[in-house]
Amino acid sequence: MTANTRELTPETLAVLLERVAREDAAALRELYDIAAPKLFGLALRILSKHEWAEEVLQDSFVNIWRFAGDYRRGLSAPMTWMSAIVRNRALDHLRRVDTQETEWSDALDDLVATGDPDPEALSAVSMQARLLDGCMQQLEPAQRQAVALAYLRDQSHSEIAETLTVPLGTVKSWIRRGLAKLKSCLGGAR
Repeated sequence: MTANTRELTPETLAVLLERVAREDAAALRELYDIAAPKLFGLALRILSKHEWAEEVLQDSFVNIWRFAGDYRRGLSAPMTWMSAIVRNRALDHLRRVDTQETEWSDALDDLVATGDPDPEALSAVSMQARLLDGCMQQLEPAQRQAVALAYLRDQSHSEIAETLTVPLGTVKSWIRRGLAKLKSCLGGAR
């Protein structure tokens, strides 16, 4: 049976995971062909960048290959188990990435791409970016991550709560306190 004719059923996935646990590379390829689209969508939803989601998906399948023997049918469905691996890899990736630097770099690239801005405009944007980055670094890590996801990734509070696996009220508190600290920091710098 080829990967194209197999369906994404828990039984099919469980059988493939058992074969992968026995280091069957063909089973891993088939598992990838069947499950990767759904798992890629999960990674992309968390990360919002196509290239990051691709990287996380590849890392996740390396982990699936390495830890397929740890999968237990009685504890969770195969897709749930693989989704947890992808989700954890995506969250690890978010923690590693310096979100502010990436976003400000993209903003500067966009500014340069929209025409020939004068050097003063670039200098002002660069100075504002450095100032904001300095203030962001003064926030607690959880506040910094919540503010970055809300304002640089344009995620809703609910999405942030789901991404960080914390209660919605906690996210709202982190963002409120983070914005207050940023306002104080940026107001004092002017």
